[in-house]
Amino acid sequence: MEKVIQVGLGEFRGISLYNIKDIDCSRGDFVVLSMDRATEYGKIISDTEASPEGRVENLPGKVLRIANEEDLKRIERNKEKAKETISTCEKKISEQKLNMKIVHCEFSFDNSKIVFFFIADERVDFRNLVKELAGIFRARIELKQIGVRDQAKTVGGMGCCGRELCCSSYMRDFHPLTIKMAKEQDLPINPSRISGVCGRIKCCMAYEFQVYKQYAKGLPKRGAKISTAQGKGKVFDVNILQRSVKIDLGDGKTAKVSFKKNEEE
Repeated sequence: MEKVIQVGLGEFRGISLYNIKDIDCSRGDFVVLSMDRATEYGKIISDTEASPEGRVENLPGKVLRIANEEDLKRIERNKEKAKETISTCEKKISEQKLNMKIVHCEFSFDNSKIVFFFIADERVDFRNLVKELAGIFRARIELKQIGVRDQAKTVGGMGCCGRELCCSSYMRDFHPLTIKMAKEQDLPINPSRISGVCGRIKCCMAYEFQVYKQYAKGLPKRGAKISTAQGKGKVFDVNILQRSVKIDLGDGKTAKVSFKKNEEE
């Protein structure tokens, strides 16, 4: 039976399922893949699993082998060449006066394709740039415009938590983020507190959003007036996870009121 694995293609070119047959490999191994128009490399990010019915023929390629020592050396050489290639591309961008910035470049395993990742404030017509670069490097050229979140994923870095950015360490895809997620978790709506290095809302805002949303059901909001055993007062603090609120009773008196957990929990 044919089996499939999930492989992160190259360094930053997405994750897909690929066929694997008669190859003993494990999560974390680097592999060489046969694609439609190139030989690529990637890193296995999943365990091997039986191929679901009807999925085999639609996969983009198959695994040829686990990367050997010579393959790994070639991958490293390609990374070094990519650094020099960026300089050439930046020079051509300057000559053509294009409003774009290259943030990363990578070669396919067989050097038949070069992919440039760039950021730009608006749509850029880079057709002439592609033609010129293809003539210089004698390879198929791809330019991919990415956003600020993709740039953070590509460049990498450390978050305020002291750990490697989630997007560049383990996240496969970006999930939708809204300011509501911060509000539901009773976080201060301060851009410096809730924004990541990319300038957008931190990806971790979504991790516990549903838990906070569930625990917040039935709790009064700040500023709400409620009655307690000590009298009527105004809510000035809410602890969602403890499901409790603090009440200002006036005359310097305060009270803490706890609420039962929702039955659905």
